[in-house]
Amino acid sequence: MPNGTTHINRRLSRRLVPALIGLSLTATALVAQAATGYPGTHTDWTPYRYPVLLKRLIAAVKAHHMMVVARASASRGAAARGVTIPGNAVIMVFRNDFAVTMLKDSVAAGIEAPLRIYVTANRQGTADITYRTPSAVFAPYRNLALNRLAHTLDPIFAAIVQSAAGPKARPSRLP
Repeated sequence: MPNGTTHINRRLSRRLVPALIGLSLTATALVAQAATGYPGTHTDWTPYRYPVLLKRLIAAVKAHHMMVVARASASRGAAARGVTIPGNAVIMVFRNDFAVTMLKDSVAAGIEAPLRIYVTANRQGTADITYRTPSAVFAPYRNLALNRLAHTLDPIFAAIVQSAAGPKARPSRLP
């Protein structure tokens, strides 16, 4: 017959081990979520250096009959102040006919446009490209007409990113 301490340790182990495993899995899921951002976020490593990928992205947007509506770059802003940080740019992409349809379907969803594609320099000396699928961006509005528009935009944005990233692109690994 086991002594009282051994019996308590076994009971505690039967409760503690599953709890620790659950906690570990939850922590792993949170780290993965933090690295990928919101649902529908895709990040691909590319073999291209940052300025080359940025040019390829802008060309791909035009080739897929979309428009670069605006661009923002913290690295360019920092450079203007004499500070060097890794290259990054948010390219905002949309097209007026899609904007008119989106606003007809949901004025509130107008805050989501233009949709964004993010180019970032990485530690390997190349660049990554990140975007959220339009269907993920517009999903919170729970609007069937808006969802149809988003599903029309999904393959366009996927094609833009695929064209820019090239055939050697692959999903990025966690940092």
